[in-house]
Amino acid sequence: MKRIVLDASALMTFSANRPGAEKVEQLIQLAVDGKRELLMCVVNWGEVDYSVWRDQGRESPANSRTDCPAADPFGPADVELARHAAEFKANFNLPYVDGFAAALAVHRKASLATSDKDFAQVEKKLDILWTT
Repeated sequence: MKRIVLDASALMTFSANRPGAEKVEQLIQLAVDGKRELLMCVVNWGEVDYSVWRDQGRESPANSRTDCPAADPFGPADVELARHAAEFKANFNLPYVDGFAAALAVHRKASLATSDKDFAQVEKKLDILWTT
């Protein structure tokens, strides 16, 4: 089954109904239908959690892991993944948090769904599914 890692920007695009939300919704529906495996690094989920907290407040219903329609299971942030994220930062100047999504995609042999243009610099290394 094809695997797809969701970057924080993809989930935020979906939850805020920004342009590209329908593409993320299609990926989620494919996962619900058992046709795709969606993954998300817990570090990137933390980025989403922080953004919702900042924009909508800590008590927002959107600020719950159980309300996250994306990834199950969440990919852990272990030492190996952290080192690979650091490699993406050092070699491509990719923001460190984004490096976790990239590293998870490499480790799980997955495509990466994102709307974040920072990933353009690693497009030759990863299969990017642009959500915008």
